[in-house]
Amino acid sequence: MKFHLDTAEIFVPDGLPDKQALARTTHLCLAAHQDDIEILAPGPILECYQRQDLWFTGVVVTDGRGSPRSGCYADYDDEQMRCVRFAEQRKAATVGEFAAQVMLDFPSRVVKGEQRREVVEDIGQILRGTRPRVVYTHNLCDKHDTHVAVALRVIEAVRSLPLSERPERLYGGEVWRALDWMDDADKVLQDTSARENLQAALIGVFDSQIAGGKRYDLAALGRRRANATFFESHGVDRTEGLAYAMDLTPLLLDEHLDAAVFTKNLVHHFVRDVQDRLSRLM
Repeated sequence: MKFHLDTAEIFVPDGLPDKQALARTTHLCLAAHQDDIEILAPGPILECYQRQDLWFTGVVVTDGRGSPRSGCYADYDDEQMRCVRFAEQRKAATVGEFAAQVMLDFPSRVVKGEQRREVVEDIGQILRGTRPRVVYTHNLCDKHDTHVAVALRVIEAVRSLPLSERPERLYGGEVWRALDWMDDADKVLQDTSARENLQAALIGVFDSQIAGGKRYDLAALGRRRANATFFESHGVDRTEGLAYAMDLTPLLLDEHLDAAVFTKNLVHHFVRDVQDRLSRLM
């Protein structure tokens, strides 16, 4: 597989040839940064873990050079930070027993800028090489520009495929905006009750972020536990952990459906729910 950047890489934890490793993929996650995969897509990682019939592949689109840094990483330059974050992502792929881990190594400005066609083409290559049943990316209400840009590039890439080659489902997970506000009918639920130790380990390997001042390990697992408890107001907890996702499948089935209109409708569902409740109770 030939990507636009020579610095892009495919890492296969169990040493299988790249083509064969990618071809076994059933669940694919395309995320902006190193550690986003482990935060937004815990459900499919857990579902595929130690299975021979289900395989998870991760893709990180950007290079990690612009990461915030402090503590022992405070004096690292951008290239050193990139190397650290690549190494951490390989560790996560090994811990999670991924089918493969791809790093496309694009600067964030490319993902958001006029050269984004290269990003779409590389993602398209990965989709054709993996033929996944389910794809995860960022949700369209995320408040990080690069996250939303990656999600839009994924939608573009999926739409470039013939209908017969598109995945069955496309979901957008939580990172820089939780999805607890969505109507319950609109939420895709990822049950994260199992293997909390594995979930902690997957995020915990990103020492450059955690030791650097961002406790993503505590925050991500805490949000999952909070989601499980606050999901239902009149019932006991059904799970010990929940991660939410936005169902983006309509955007891959109908290429004429505008992503902004689609997202606005989901927000409107929330607004209508609040307004209806207030009207009943006032």
